[in-house]
Amino acid sequence: MLHSFLFNRIRANATKCVSGTTDFILSFDIKCIMKATFAAGCFWHVEDLFRKVKGVTSAQVGYTGGRFESPTYEDVCTDKTGHAEAVEIEYDPSQVSYEELLDTFWNNHNPTTPNRQGPDIGTQYRSAIFFHNQEQQIKANEFKERLYKSSKFGNNRKIVTEIIPATKFYNHHSLPSMLKMLKSKNGSVCIVSL
Repeated sequence: MLHSFLFNRIRANATKCVSGTTDFILSFDIKCIMKATFAAGCFWHVEDLFRKVKGVTSAQVGYTGGRFESPTYEDVCTDKTGHAEAVEIEYDPSQVSYEELLDTFWNNHNPTTPNRQGPDIGTQYRSAIFFHNQEQQIKANEFKERLYKSSKFGNNRKIVTEIIPATKFYNHHSLPSMLKMLKSKNGSVCIVSL
């Protein structure tokens, strides 16, 4: 019950308060901010896509889904930490629904290629949705099923996107690492606008 209550925007305007002999109106607006985490290849591109969505209040690039504490870009590039390059999004559900975020996710990468997006190859570039609650898990699985049935990516092409619980998210903050990422050892290039 509380989750449903918090999920919807809470608005209480014109609550009448009495203080001594003076009446005044107390107005407040509480916004519910939710989290969503997606991996769809190079996180700079994914971050840029989500920052353009109305209702997204924050988009942070980083790593999640692995088994190594505080990974660096170099660690993740070894393909041994299990982390995915991901974007952790904060959004206002009164302005954008989780379904709209899923639509942006599914329509901006190829979810049928395991551990690859374009020229970027490795488990860190896998397609994944890291859900933060059961409602997100259900909606992500329903969307994935509808997408498969639509044959958008070809008949009988398996959608390999993982839908798994969100784990600790490690922000990527390092400008020197970002510049190294522009051209990595395997020749992949990520476009970054500073």
